[in-house]
Amino acid sequence: MNDSRLHTPEGVRDIYGKECKNKHFLINTMEETVKRYGYSFIETPSFEFIDIFGSEVGTTPSKELYKFFDREGNTLALRPDMTPSIARAASKFFDPDIKPVRLSYYGNVFVNNNSYQGRLKESTQLGCEFMGDNSIDADSEIIALAVNNLLKVGLADFQISIGHVDIFQGLMQAAKLDEQSENRVRALITNKNFYGVEEFLESKDISADLLEIFTMLGKMYNCPNEWQEFLDKAKNYPQIYNALKYLEDLYDILEIYGVSKYISFELGMVSPYQYYTGILFGGYTYGSGEPIVRGGRYDDLLSYYGKEAPAIGFAIYIDQLLMAMERQKINIFQDENPEVLLYTSNKLKEAVATTNEMRNAGKDVTMVRVSSKEAAVKIQQDYPETCFTILD
Repeated sequence: MNDSRLHTPEGVRDIYGKECKNKHFLINTMEETVKRYGYSFIETPSFEFIDIFGSEVGTTPSKELYKFFDREGNTLALRPDMTPSIARAASKFFDPDIKPVRLSYYGNVFVNNNSYQGRLKESTQLGCEFMGDNSIDADSEIIALAVNNLLKVGLADFQISIGHVDIFQGLMQAAKLDEQSENRVRALITNKNFYGVEEFLESKDISADLLEIFTMLGKMYNCPNEWQEFLDKAKNYPQIYNALKYLEDLYDILEIYGVSKYISFELGMVSPYQYYTGILFGGYTYGSGEPIVRGGRYDDLLSYYGKEAPAIGFAIYIDQLLMAMERQKINIFQDENPEVLLYTSNKLKEAVATTNEMRNAGKDVTMVRVSSKEAAVKIQQDYPETCFTILD
């Protein structure tokens, strides 16, 4: 009999046992890491007025939002992305003009993806937002913090791939493409179809130098030295040139942080979130078909909520990270089974006192009542891997 009361809706699931312990270990470890960097924790509601995630923000499309109404008839939405909620709260409670604001959070987000994509519709994010500082130092701190979060939980084989929105935007402006053509190129790049980009652009009236600069979009670079051949050609396009030089300077600072071995550059990177204004980046590792980290600079977003302030941040996708680490067979959490105290009903008072002493001493203890001392000995013999205490 298929009882629907036992099943969850498509795209959501129960998490329990070792997986649940591993997930909370990741979250707790990362929270401790961001605290060391001076980030304060913030919580925002799971649902907001739909305008918080409106099309002007450049976040999740309306058709992918979970929408509903309150009793006053206001349209509400479950948050699909944490950053707009944090930006709204920061605009209300903080003044980044006075001093920079460093905020950290974790929580669940809700996106109504198509089922064929195989993605969770409810997932957990942990992230940081650095507001009120538009410097390259802020950019490098955020990236270094993302790297160190992953290292602290035991992930060793990963890459943070960095791009810059001005490269794509500069190319679009230099090529004088209309909106339809720009959307076409963006879609091709998003799907990593760079041969399609080349074929499409050959039908346009674009100079040979600019076409050659377009070829940067289909390559991955380990360091800025690998794109030096394009710099002379890019000098004729200041927006592109300045973005490339900025990434060079950023790499130099990341070397100072000691994290450059985890850094690569994807100059053709585009994001589904349209609110990014500077660098953007994604984190990748084996065992996950999706990024485990996404982030970037969003200097205009807070103005939507009434506060003019630059900002940069990232989100770590905990469920994707957990899946990747399990597939890589990384031992996430050394779980020690709790000690078990076996007692008969006439020993309840002594059992409670003993377990309280053991717990105060830092031990995990489970109390189990048995019918007799003989039954306790039998249980101890049947489970030799468990540490038992038997009250006489």
